[in-house]
Amino acid sequence: MVRKLILFLLLLLALGFILISYVTVLRTDYRVTSGFVNLSLILLFSFLVLLIFRFFVLIFISYLHHLDRARMPNLRARYHHDPASLHLPSVSVIVPCYNEGVVVEKAIQSLLEIEYPDLEIVVVDDGSSDDTYQRAARYAGRHGHIDVTVLRQRNRGKGEALNHGIGYARGNLLVCVDADSRLETDALLYAVQHFRDPRIGAVAGNVKVGNRRNFLTRLQALEYIEGLNMVRRSQGYFSTVNIIPGPIGVFRREVLEDVGGYDRDTFAEDCDITIKILIKGWKIAYEPFAIAVTEAPENFVGFFRQRYRWTRGILQALRKHSRYLLHGAGFSNTFVLWYMGFEALLWPAMNIFAQIYFLYVVVFFDMTMFVIFWWGQLTVLDLVAAMFCIGMEDEDFRLTPYAILYRIYFVVVTDVCKVIATVEELLQVRMTWGKLQRTGRTE
Repeated sequence: MVRKLILFLLLLLALGFILISYVTVLRTDYRVTSGFVNLSLILLFSFLVLLIFRFFVLIFISYLHHLDRARMPNLRARYHHDPASLHLPSVSVIVPCYNEGVVVEKAIQSLLEIEYPDLEIVVVDDGSSDDTYQRAARYAGRHGHIDVTVLRQRNRGKGEALNHGIGYARGNLLVCVDADSRLETDALLYAVQHFRDPRIGAVAGNVKVGNRRNFLTRLQALEYIEGLNMVRRSQGYFSTVNIIPGPIGVFRREVLEDVGGYDRDTFAEDCDITIKILIKGWKIAYEPFAIAVTEAPENFVGFFRQRYRWTRGILQALRKHSRYLLHGAGFSNTFVLWYMGFEALLWPAMNIFAQIYFLYVVVFFDMTMFVIFWWGQLTVLDLVAAMFCIGMEDEDFRLTPYAILYRIYFVVVTDVCKVIATVEELLQVRMTWGKLQRTGRTE
């Protein structure tokens, strides 16, 4: 009851600040005669209204999803006392690796600690030039009730490594994870229960940043909790998640066979496989208790490379499946494809335009108050969203102050990266994978 009251007061605070801001801005006489400035102001105001509408819709729907999942019993306790009451099909975990010698052993060790009765682990080395294969091969064999197999292929990319592992695996459900991921021990117990519903083709897990060691990684930790998981919760309420994350995705075997497995023609194989599943008419659920801890880039070079690859990969996947934007499989699945395009193209471009516009009107038209109110209300919204999402996730509230700089600093840097990637994708500039340098720090 106390939590609900706090959330209600937070929403009232956000609404009150927004209304005061609008009244103040509308009652201020700027005496601006520039048609460009006034037209741009109307455009940005309309975009702001859209953002605020999106904000409250996401909060409302994500909270509905939270209430739905909060009623879940403790599956770990049930597994130990009454495993027959759970849906526990055979599961194979596929771990593609390329030059992951620093992290691959930790990843395998975390998988060996998973509580699940019928489980196998298939590690696929994708032609690594370091000691990844040798380190992984140490774990090949039987570990209690878990079989570990280590395969090796010439370097053909992550998608082909996943396909190789899928072809070897025997499980009815296939879990694809990144080599730097560390799964919680009960993650699979929660994820597989969704497959009681025959319409569910895949389940997206809850990804968290483990290496919260500096300013950048803490901002990314907040981004995963607020910027990514709130959207994923909202989509999960309708079982229309639009990107199954690389650190933890669970699939029906027949679904992957139905869509032809992973392709090599994009730099975002996770996005591509998700779209392929959606356009076939399958539902994709989100499970917040299926937690995977991942390693985020610890410097801006690595961060820029990661977001550049994500953006270009998403655009490549959208272009590849563009015909389904008008002829998709059902309204909800088609809608999430359009939403993906909005976030990848329109949103970053509008944010960058807003920064340039604000600088222009402050210097030439003395509209400082308008800019202050604009950033003030967005910051209040981010603070509310951060506290709301951190509360839902039972996360560290010490991340909340980072919301003050989240919109002004982190989002701007991210959007600049997205715009650069978008322009280069449109110009078909050649790109490479841009692999991150791992540190092995996920705790």
